[in-house]
Amino acid sequence: MRKQRPDPVEVEEQEERPSKSQLKREMHALQALGETLIAMRPAERARFPLSDDMLRAIEETARIRSHEGRRRHMQYVGKLIRKEDLTAIQGVFDSIDQEQEQRDHAFHRLEKWRERLIDEGDEAVDLFMTEHPDADRQTLRQLIRNAQREREEGKPPTSSRKLFKHLRETLAL
Repeated sequence: MRKQRPDPVEVEEQEERPSKSQLKREMHALQALGETLIAMRPAERARFPLSDDMLRAIEETARIRSHEGRRRHMQYVGKLIRKEDLTAIQGVFDSIDQEQEQRDHAFHRLEKWRERLIDEGDEAVDLFMTEHPDADRQTLRQLIRNAQREREEGKPPTSSRKLFKHLRETLAL
């Protein structure tokens, strides 16, 4: 009696299923996402919509000291993260990235103001004061003079840093 063979898989069906390598890449990506979540501070992690099982697994990671145990636990975290709402998690990551971009942009604006204040002096102070009338003009001018003197003498930019800090506090960033 001949062995019955299964019907051959059609080419179209075969293309629809992901390959074993693709599945492994996806699992490694989920593990990496889990490692990213584990590396975050609890306050940052609280923004993510994570299940109780996932949160317990993340907290348990801190107790594991063995390299092999940690590797197995990360596989478990990768398995758990498959059940999570990945679009919502990605949305939180996107919002964090957007907030970081806004902070970077604000700091670049501050750096430009600092350089402009040091280079142009009183003219730039007047412009800055029209945009930010609650700023302390006297402190600002003193920090600018000190930063200009440091720059001329080739000293470390201590006053320039103080000026940046003062601008950041003035603009509440």
